[in-house]
Amino acid sequence: MAFMDANALWATLARTPSLDAPTLLALEARLRQQLPAGASAAPACAALLHMGPIELAELGLSRRAIQWLTEPADALIAADLLAQQQHALQLLPAIAPDYPPLLAQQSGAPAVLWLRGSSAALCRPQLAVVGTRNPTANGRETAYEFARYFTRGGLTITSGLALGIDAAAHEGALAAGGPTIAVCGNGLASTYPTEHRDLAERIAAQGGALLSEFPPDTAPEAWRFPERNRIMSALSRGVLVVEAAQRSGSLITARHAGEQGREVFAIPGSIHNPMARGCHQLLRQGATLVERAADVFEELQIPDMNQIVNLISKGSRSGNSGSQGLDNACKILLHALAFEPTSLDTLVLRTGLPGESVASMLLLLELEGLVAPQPGGRFVRLKHHGLEER
Repeated sequence: MAFMDANALWATLARTPSLDAPTLLALEARLRQQLPAGASAAPACAALLHMGPIELAELGLSRRAIQWLTEPADALIAADLLAQQQHALQLLPAIAPDYPPLLAQQSGAPAVLWLRGSSAALCRPQLAVVGTRNPTANGRETAYEFARYFTRGGLTITSGLALGIDAAAHEGALAAGGPTIAVCGNGLASTYPTEHRDLAERIAAQGGALLSEFPPDTAPEAWRFPERNRIMSALSRGVLVVEAAQRSGSLITARHAGEQGREVFAIPGSIHNPMARGCHQLLRQGATLVERAADVFEELQIPDMNQIVNLISKGSRSGNSGSQGLDNACKILLHALAFEPTSLDTLVLRTGLPGESVASMLLLLELEGLVAPQPGGRFVRLKHHGLEER
């Protein structure tokens, strides 16, 4: 195949059997060392397309990979590149600076990801929120509210775009004004399930991303979804299971998380709820029990969340409510909020505080019952909160 540009290279490598992210990173480093000083900044791994079987074998590539690289199916690659243009997709190789760093470390991670939306969210701290496709009303609400809290606290929510808990988690993140990441078990030329076309559009439009390891026209076959679960867990600092049956894809995600060294969290439920049995099974196996958002922040020890967790814990231990346990910055923010819906940007201008600090403090104030979120990413101060000066 004649190599034309970087997209053709990445489309070829995306279909290369047995080629994963760590292998591609190692090949790029090795081949770059062989280049003369002052060589082009183009990817060194482009040389793979011009090597013979013996050279490729010397690099340690598998027989299937060698066969593909020496005789790639031009028609398949051309179709992939056409779909890329038609559906505004990106090809994200493991050597790219915005390839998710946690994923790149995992054996078996895709050498090249297909992406729709923005890659910016991929390098932010992520939490996977997963669960049953048939949740109870309470489970759906829990996933939505927790995802909203986590997003406003600085975490990016990752899930699988499925019906039920996945959709509720994505919706909660979007309601908080943040990006969310959907890892799909099909190619990105179509949306599965079809009911989530609007949700997928909103995820891409709000700074989030839809990801897939599969070529664009890949159909949503059942076996692909357990495969994609390993990517959800690898992207994230931890996996939170909200509701799940004892035999559930969510438990597969949790198993991958444990194998990848990620934290596993589970929300307990009623002993009469069959959708709680998977969570209870995880808890018996050592998952962290979650009753509040702070439980996750504390366990993950995310640096920029320490202040908010300490304030929440301090308020809980002291039995204080309202503003008595708040520091001066939170009180300044609450005064600046007033009683009409106000955007985060406006609060930053009024207080002079950094945007990330304002977002974290708003989460604290909401957990304390002092503010409430409003449509359009705005917030309103609640009238009866005991902040009046004495």
